[in-house]
Amino acid sequence: MKPFFLKKPDWIKIKVSEKNIHEVKKIKSIIKKNKLYSVCEEASCPNIIECFSKKQVTFMILGNICTRNCLYCNVINGRPLKIDNNEALNLANTIYKMKLKYVVITSVNRDDLYDGGAKQFSTCIKLIRKKNPNTKIEILVPDFKNCINEALKIMENTLPDVFNHNIETVERLFKTIRPSGNYKKSLMLLNQFKKKFPKITTKSGLMLGFGETNEELYNTLYDLKWNGVDIITIGQYLQPTKKHITVKKYVNILEFNQIRKKAINIGFKKVVCGPFIRSSYNAQKYYIK
Repeated sequence: MKPFFLKKPDWIKIKVSEKNIHEVKKIKSIIKKNKLYSVCEEASCPNIIECFSKKQVTFMILGNICTRNCLYCNVINGRPLKIDNNEALNLANTIYKMKLKYVVITSVNRDDLYDGGAKQFSTCIKLIRKKNPNTKIEILVPDFKNCINEALKIMENTLPDVFNHNIETVERLFKTIRPSGNYKKSLMLLNQFKKKFPKITTKSGLMLGFGETNEELYNTLYDLKWNGVDIITIGQYLQPTKKHITVKKYVNILEFNQIRKKAINIGFKKVVCGPFIRSSYNAQKYYIK
């Protein structure tokens, strides 16, 4: 039996101009030349043309091969390569050359590493700060599966301006969507970071359309708020290829507006909500000083 695919509604459209395409090619060339990766490319983000044309990049460290196989994600999974010892320096120099005032750094999951990759995040922050003292840094981290305490200890002397970890979906669907993850451990990471570093802005994100109910969504928002999250991003899941989990529902604009109002009432300091919203979309715009 063939899987049922929902037809994309009219509001799931992206406008493209030739000028934007030229800028995208230029940014892609810079990233490749400096032996770096962007999650924008590797995860097939729908906002890549808009963001690259504005020189907004989410760099992806620790290679481009993930040790996990989440059913929504288009990043390659398998056996990761050795850590590039020049990666952090290349990243710092690239940010300097691009004159970026706000940068987002994420990574693949590295369950093969004792610290989940925390040391590399720390090294990147240290070198970026040295080369680009006025650049704000947001990190979008994995869940540091079995090494939360070790990871936070490693990063305590190289703190970012924003600490982000995406919960992605509601508790009932978590094991289906993220089979190697753990809903409560993701909340624990956010909670422990906020308790340890209360002055640092915390952030998390959700995608809709996996089959969650509004009640489940709101319960997840309460969970995130109770565990110290300041900023929440909420967007529509878009199936990257036929092998990924199918979209169960396209959430319309009116529904997104209602969800945004609910999230504001729950008490988040910033709520970014809409069909094409992704965790690092216009991140500098929603940064809390």
